[in-house]
Amino acid sequence: MAPAGDREGYWGPPTSTLEWCEENYAVSYYIAEFWNTVSNLIFILPPIYGAIQTYKDGLEKRYLAAYLCLTAVGLGSWCFHMTLKYEMQLLDELPMIYSCCVFVYCLYECFKYKNTVNYPLLFLLITYSVVVSIVYLNLKEPVFHQVMYGTLVSIIVLRSVYIVLWVYPWLRGLGYTSLTVFLMGFFLWNVDNIFCDKLRALREKMPPVVGAVTQFHAWWHILTGLGSYLHILLSLYTRTLFLKHRPKVK
Repeated sequence: MAPAGDREGYWGPPTSTLEWCEENYAVSYYIAEFWNTVSNLIFILPPIYGAIQTYKDGLEKRYLAAYLCLTAVGLGSWCFHMTLKYEMQLLDELPMIYSCCVFVYCLYECFKYKNTVNYPLLFLLITYSVVVSIVYLNLKEPVFHQVMYGTLVSIIVLRSVYIVLWVYPWLRGLGYTSLTVFLMGFFLWNVDNIFCDKLRALREKMPPVVGAVTQFHAWWHILTGLGSYLHILLSLYTRTLFLKHRPKVK
């Protein structure tokens, strides 16, 4: 039986292994989770702009890949929350792994003198992505995906903290802002999961527009999308500073 507040919609019954706290088809007959869907614009529009600027400025292609991967996460998440179909869920979750691998590669390649390919690191990250994908496709256990994603995020955070504490302290503001925004999103993601029944009951007593503010999974999208965008900027600024101040070869 569908939870109270859920309705039937265009895409039919959900087949995904996860459903979130937003009431299904409450706003639109064509969009299962309206606010969780449109909130993905933060993953799509700013990174497209960043990708265009990266291309225009002739920056290294890995940063173009980082922006495009973030866009892919947003598009996949849009499709997932719009349909609640398992295939669309994979379009959301697997690019999260792949994009984080690109972020890791960018961060660990900030301090190199030449624009070359780090094949050992690239092989390691591709292997990680492939193994996680194969295991997850067979296991179909969301907790496994969350742990693998969390592992990559932890690596990114540790590397970022190292950069802003010991290499470029003047980037602390950007680094800490990115981390704080992301952690705020993670906090609201947990609130949405733990207190879903209470949130749904509260929204029934509120006007629709006011109730939308309590869609904390949508806030997770907004905050983590912004945090991820700021993280790419941190990586870019770190790389730019290194190239600017590197010793000149005579």
